[in-house]
Amino acid sequence: MSRVSTNGNYQSALLNLMQAQQAQNDAGEKVQTRKNATDLTGFGRASETLTALKGAASRVQGFLDTGEAVAARLDAQDLAINQVVDALSGAREAIGSVLASDSMSTLMLDLEGQFQSVSNGLNYRHQGGYLFAGADTTNAPVSVANLSELVAAPTVASTLGNDQIKQVSRIAENTSVETGYLADGFNFTEADGVTQSHIFQIFRDIKAYNDNPATGPLTGKPTEAQKTFLTAQLKRLDSASTSTIDAAAKNGSLANRLDQIKTSHEAQQLSLEKLVSSRTDVDPLKAVTDLQLSQVAVQASAQVVAKLSEVSLLNFLR
Repeated sequence: MSRVSTNGNYQSALLNLMQAQQAQNDAGEKVQTRKNATDLTGFGRASETLTALKGAASRVQGFLDTGEAVAARLDAQDLAINQVVDALSGAREAIGSVLASDSMSTLMLDLEGQFQSVSNGLNYRHQGGYLFAGADTTNAPVSVANLSELVAAPTVASTLGNDQIKQVSRIAENTSVETGYLADGFNFTEADGVTQSHIFQIFRDIKAYNDNPATGPLTGKPTEAQKTFLTAQLKRLDSASTSTIDAAAKNGSLANRLDQIKTSHEAQQLSLEKLVSSRTDVDPLKAVTDLQLSQVAVQASAQVVAKLSEVSLLNFLR
């Protein structure tokens, strides 16, 4: 049989008061944070499931972050490649104008500008690095600034200093895509359908033809031989344009694929967030009700402690 004493009553009442206060604090924290617990320990056996879910959500977020970086790179590549396409179109237009007007007065000046536009496109920079330089993004892949330097170089290949490491990005589980291009990879198919030449080769050949006393200069009224030569260059420029447009289309296709994967990742992330939320978030109505009940319990316990002085056993012994 339990012994009844004033000290025992006080201890029991104080313990009840402390428990009620702790319950009130817990309920208040749930209402404030809207979570069932503030750490994994508070979730007990469900903590392993939550850890796995949050790990999966973290990986998905990592893919989304990578996707944003890759999308920015693809956008920059699209601008650069289209700059090259426009320059080739401009060069073709300049030659076509010569054949139509029978005057070459500004041909080499026009081609000089278009070559520099192609060169700038291949030296396009994104976030401080050269897009088409491969892994060595600190050094410009194109080392010549004008047609004279291009002709003076031993070969076209010697003017292109990129390495052979293309950008590869992991955009999903078990999915990596090659998203980079190289400056020396902008080749076009020659008339025989087999030989591959770099775009620079066209400009180099025209400049060399112009500088050769036996065939140039390309000024004034063109001769029949010069017309034949320029007509052949039009075909080469068409081939180069087609090849470069194909590169732009491939870049756009990668961008579309990335958008689709991003949509899938966003849906997956939302699903994971709902699963985590269903295990960690409190029921607002229940949390408020528990807080109110705990407040009542604290008040009741405090009143019991206050009344104990009036029911002391000493009062009965007097």
